Amino acid sequence: MKTIKTVLITGANAGIGFESARQLAFEEGISKIYLGCRSQHKAQLAKQQLVEATGKDIFEVLIIDVADAQSVREAVQRLSTPIDAVVLNAGGTGGQTPNQLTADGVTTIFAANVLGHSVLVDELIKRQLVTSTILYAGSETARGVPKMGVAKAQLKDASVEEFTAIANGRKFGAKADPLDIYGTIKLTGTLWMSSMARQHPHLRFITMSPGGTTGTNGMDDLPFMKKLFFKYIGELIMPMLGMMHSVDKAAKRYLDGLFDPRFETGQFYASQAGSPTGPVVNQLSLESSLGDVSAQDNARYAIEQFSHDRL
Repeated sequence: MKTIKTVLITGANAGIGFESARQLAFEEGISKIYLGCRSQHKAQLAKQQLVEATGKDIFEVLIIDVADAQSVREAVQRLSTPIDAVVLNAGGTGGQTPNQLTADGVTTIFAANVLGHSVLVDELIKRQLVTSTILYAGSETARGVPKMGVAKAQLKDASVEEFTAIANGRKFGAKADPLDIYGTIKLTGTLWMSSMARQHPHLRFITMSPGGTTGTNGMDDLPFMKKLFFKYIGELIMPMLGMMHSVDKAAKRYLDGLFDPRFETGQFYASQAGSPTGPVVNQLSLESSLGDVSAQDNARYAIEQFSHDRL
């Protein structure tokens, strides 16, 4: 496995992305960490805090909005030297208008979690600007967390048409649960990563769920009652029940995915069955459908029809 010296993290100004940057700074051999952020002000503040926290001035700001494919392409154009690894961390539940269509024809929540990262990876590969590892922030919601009221993501036939309907929101009714939508989108991203691993065997493609994590902004835009439960009440109770863990443990999962060769390309790693925390396992051992090559490729084909239309 190629030595990782430079890393780009999307969504790096807060939460797991910020903590990942902090932990990476202490890894031997790391020489530069790109902080992928939407806001120049927040990015500069994060950079200042990271330099102070680590005593290392190895952070570089890269303005990028993964919900906007054009912003992603412009960000890649500003890169002049290859990056060894990319952590596709940005995402969340889609802001105030998660189901609104973007200029690329997908919902905002799909753009932020999948399409923007797909464009980023494609552009980096096309320009030979990534050399080692792509790590995608998966989610326990993709396989369901019944104890937290999150159902398993359901696919009817895993066709290109179904993944297209996930991307543009037509699969979901007006009353669909936001976390069910999120889980289905994260499953789509996971399958895309597995397909990409077969397309580009010289690179590692790891999907790693950070697990149920306190202290992030991921649930800020959920409907009021769900936000109240997950972000406030849940964050007090869930850690005691082993259903959520700290942001440093979540970030450590990312680092393990980057540096530990035991994590194999094309695979999805998350917690053991029944819990969103604790030791991670290959989810293929829990859900055989994750290994469906046809479903993997269909997810990629569906995503590419949105990203390639405007190249």
